[in-house]
Amino acid sequence: MASGEVTKRQYEALAHFRYQLRRFLRYSEQITRKHGLTPLQYQLMLQIKGYPGRNWATVSELAERLQAKHNGVVALITRCEKLGLVERRASQEDRRIVRIRLSARGKRALRRLAQLHRDELLSHRGALLPHIQDLAS
Repeated sequence: MASGEVTKRQYEALAHFRYQLRRFLRYSEQITRKHGLTPLQYQLMLQIKGYPGRNWATVSELAERLQAKHNGVVALITRCEKLGLVERRASQEDRRIVRIRLSARGKRALRRLAQLHRDELLSHRGALLPHIQDLAS
């Protein structure tokens, strides 16, 4: 890892990265709301579907992935459950573990939003890579 003074080129690379990240996040917020969901609802559903190795996650796992407090994630799950986006199921092996899954409605909503997000990211991929490489020099 590089150490020492941050060069002008590295400042520019960091600034460009933050700019592109903010542009993507703003796009995400706008497109998610346009489709009738909040950005947090989309993020929750994405983390459930995208959880490594399975299509469900626990509240604690989701709290970590969302970098949020456990009780806040419980409230978000409750709101999404009322909208028919997610389902809670107790584990058959350990009833203390509650698995959060997408409902059929949640899967449909997520599929369209994920396609739009993927396409947006792919359209800007060339704008990020050269600047990230500049951080090492």
